[in-house]
Amino acid sequence: MIKQNIYIINSNPLYEILDEIKENLSFEIIKYKNEEAFFKDDHLNIKNSLIIINSKKKLFLNENISKKNYMDFKNFPLSINKLIQLINIQLIKLRFNFQSKINIKNYKLDLNSKFISKHNTSLKLTEKEIEVILYLNENKSKHNVLDLQNNIWGYSAGMETHTVETHIYRLRKKISEKFKDSNFILSHPKGYFIE
Repeated sequence: MIKQNIYIINSNPLYEILDEIKENLSFEIIKYKNEEAFFKDDHLNIKNSLIIINSKKKLFLNENISKKNYMDFKNFPLSINKLIQLINIQLIKLRFNFQSKINIKNYKLDLNSKFISKHNTSLKLTEKEIEVILYLNENKSKHNVLDLQNNIWGYSAGMETHTVETHIYRLRKKISEKFKDSNFILSHPKGYFIE
């Protein structure tokens, strides 16, 4: 699942409230003293995250931030239940939009419809095929069969190694036949990878 964050800027009381109940939340909360500290963070995942801020003076100077990505305090005060409900609704919308357009090489992967497409050609994928593609794309290194067994299939001692190899062979074949691309998932003596 794609991790989502809530960035709380210039609101320590709100952060403290959410921090008290973080075990019950489906998102990560991160606090920033002000907008300057927020923009100095090089590890922001803005496109699929929500920003809660007390003022938005410089917020829209960043091209990755849109009205979908933030909540301001015009709707407060709220009960904590209503606040969490609003946050969750906003995160669901962001996740849906984010998942509908993941770029991998010159392909578009839509996790919502489970299609990968290039130009006007599309191919339906299984959940496991999507997991393999996302894992290989996110971890830009070569992954051997044991690594894929552990991280995609949740390795069990009784699982045969050819299960992974067969699955990847079929996925590569589907992509090659549909898109005439035999280089989407590459094979190396050290493992499989997406360049």
